[in-house]
Amino acid sequence: MDISKFKAGTLVKQLTGYKSFIPENICHTFTWSDSSVNTLLEQATLQLGMLNSFSQFIPDIDLFIRMHVVKEATVSSRIEGTQTNMEEALVKQSEIVPEKRNDWQEVSNYIDAMNHAIPRLETLPLSSRLLKESHKILLDSVRGEHKLPGNFRSSQNWIGGASLNDAVFIPPPHDEVNRLMGDLENFLHNTDIEVPHLIKIALAHYQFETIHPFLDGNGRIGRLMITLYLIENKIIEKPVLYLSDFFEKHKGLYYDNLMAVRRTNDLTQWIRFFLEAVNQTCKIAITSLKQIMKLKQECEGEKIIHFGKKAPNAKKLLDHLFTQPIVTAQEVSALLETSAVSSYKIINDFVQMGILEESTGFKRNRYFIFRKYLNIFQQ
Repeated sequence: MDISKFKAGTLVKQLTGYKSFIPENICHTFTWSDSSVNTLLEQATLQLGMLNSFSQFIPDIDLFIRMHVVKEATVSSRIEGTQTNMEEALVKQSEIVPEKRNDWQEVSNYIDAMNHAIPRLETLPLSSRLLKESHKILLDSVRGEHKLPGNFRSSQNWIGGASLNDAVFIPPPHDEVNRLMGDLENFLHNTDIEVPHLIKIALAHYQFETIHPFLDGNGRIGRLMITLYLIENKIIEKPVLYLSDFFEKHKGLYYDNLMAVRRTNDLTQWIRFFLEAVNQTCKIAITSLKQIMKLKQECEGEKIIHFGKKAPNAKKLLDHLFTQPIVTAQEVSALLETSAVSSYKIINDFVQMGILEESTGFKRNRYFIFRKYLNIFQQ
């Protein structure tokens, strides 16, 4: 099917009067004649290949993965209205002011869902089952905990508006969800369908958001699905690419382009937007990894080397800071298996050398932040 002739679906009037959108199946090969798609696909594929190669040759890349996950969880949740920032996400819930603890828990759940889903790909393919497992973790003990965690919806949902009467978009009825998700799953794994991976996951993400199979959490699970697909198909070896930051910065275009497919069948513009998201996000990710490596080399070569006999503990603390850039003296004491006095001494040395800075912005106790590192993810 040429994407210029794509028919997204049909509005079907339901018994109570509203019209829900039932998308067409997508499990078939797509083609296109628009040359701009080829150009963008080439650029995005080139940048993705560069990012993948770069990430494989970085020593200790796994040290930095956690921060990529935390950033994705924070930004993806922010798209849905959660107001937790990265600094808050990196401290204990008890240190968060009570009115923001629900938001903190939602971000924490998303981190847990990602940390579950990515290694789970080794034993379970990207599937409805895996998405349901992730969804169950996502909604555990938060505001959506009564919205069927881990299960597809059993009632009608909608997007925008206060009710079905003024909704911006009404997905298909719940009794269509299993059929449509089955078609989507087949599309993801059908090796006879000759569609480039980036086009394929662009189509799959659109279809997932259109089906909206869960009562809550569809946006976050749909964005997680992108990374899971790229990892499962060995497009990237490490989970260092997440598109939520681009989608959040261009939130209006993100939703407008999805809706344009449903309203006017304009699949081409959605694909162009998605490919540009991959292209720009890869460039930013490569720049960030270069900055991280430069910072690590500076800390190890210009600062840790001066610790003398304390250098092994200093190196151990520095490596820890690249996974957890906000620490307390108690945490440092436990990490290094030293006394409280010794932990404060090494923290003070890190502060004097400009690696750590003290923060009193949380509820209790003093926190110390590896600010230069955290800033790389927040710029």
